[in-house]
Amino acid sequence: MSQKWSRKKSRLPLAGLLFMLALTVTFMVLYNERSIQQIHHNTNREQDLRESSTFTSFVHPNLPPRNHLEVLDRFSRCNSTNEYSGKKIGWVDHTAAQVSAAANEENICDVFSGKWVFDNSSSYPLHKESECPYMSDQLACQKHGRPDLEYQHWRWQPHPPCNLKRWNVTQMWEMLRGKRLMFVGDSLNRGQWISMVCLLQSVIPRDKQSMSPNAHLTIFRAEDYNATVEFLWAPLLVESNSDDPVNHRLDERIIRPDSVLKHASKWQHADILIFNTYLWWRQGPVKIQWSSEEKGSCEEVKGAEGMEMAMNAWAHWISNNVDPNTKRVFFVTMSPTHQWSREWNPGSEGNCHGEKKPIEEESYWGSGSDIPTMRMVERVLRRLGPKVSVINITQLSEYRKDGHPSVYRKFWEPLNDDRLKNPASYSDCIHWCVPGVPDVWNQLLFHFL
Repeated sequence: MSQKWSRKKSRLPLAGLLFMLALTVTFMVLYNERSIQQIHHNTNREQDLRESSTFTSFVHPNLPPRNHLEVLDRFSRCNSTNEYSGKKIGWVDHTAAQVSAAANEENICDVFSGKWVFDNSSSYPLHKESECPYMSDQLACQKHGRPDLEYQHWRWQPHPPCNLKRWNVTQMWEMLRGKRLMFVGDSLNRGQWISMVCLLQSVIPRDKQSMSPNAHLTIFRAEDYNATVEFLWAPLLVESNSDDPVNHRLDERIIRPDSVLKHASKWQHADILIFNTYLWWRQGPVKIQWSSEEKGSCEEVKGAEGMEMAMNAWAHWISNNVDPNTKRVFFVTMSPTHQWSREWNPGSEGNCHGEKKPIEEESYWGSGSDIPTMRMVERVLRRLGPKVSVINITQLSEYRKDGHPSVYRKFWEPLNDDRLKNPASYSDCIHWCVPGVPDVWNQLLFHFL
């Protein structure tokens, strides 16, 4: 019995040894396989980096300007124009991934999805065109003879169970007490600013409010609240030769794609910022002058490429200068146009002229809103995380083919008889009547504030 037990004991170490040997071989095979995969992965990564650095060089944006760097203005010109070098704007934000609870709460209810409901009650419109001394002749459709006023009575209703916060002018002023609210962008953002001023000014005594003259930065002040509602003309966000708020219609558009510092010096101390840019990038190619290049040396890029550079230079500034606990930043998505009536009424050859009702088809999307541009903007904004809140006006404004000034506005250039006989030929189907659609954009802003 002891002999059998002895033989069994002698077999166990041998079996154990064989088992350990097999385990070691297996481990070595797996380790070597993993090492090969890792080497292959690293090799591919290094190859990708080499290829990336070979074909794309990244420019660090918003560096302090060199002493001799020319400030772009409407007299700036390109002495030479070269092919696009392929350089892009590079930036990293290590804090954007920290999504706040507030950002999550904003996504619980989609107030941007819904329908327009006609509201003929005394609540609408939210303000009266004739009672706003700061109304722009470009947007005052009733003053300039628009016979139908239904466009003022459409209320945005999100799909159930969502509701849009009801506008309350006193509550809005309390939120603005001691603060600077600034809109930054092009004429569409200026229209939203005018809408906001008209919404707010009615409860402020006339001797306690003031408006600075039209300039690069225009400021409405409410003395009792120690608050301002401001507009900064910066249609391309980055520095450009189109930064004059009056004289900006130029044959050659030049931008400095790697710097927002010129405009940021004016917006940096605002408490609430509302940005937009889009329309000006749809007007053909743009010339770019890098901050590092010699004076007058340009490259030419497509509008969409220029916009992506500008968005990234702007995002770099936001990522390095915005604390969402102390400063609120909003980005307003593209405002659609209604230049071709065949898109909502097949077979027709008009535009927004004569339109009196919104589009009811929920899936409608016209050619005035560029989906690739929307996706690019979304990619940039996603990297900024909770530092920027998005006011998505695009789909809800797509329905409002009736909301544009058409011919009912002041035109700065004289109209000849041929154009006057064909109203559709000079209709403004880009901007919006006020009161109207921009009031709802501001109601959305109020909702998120």
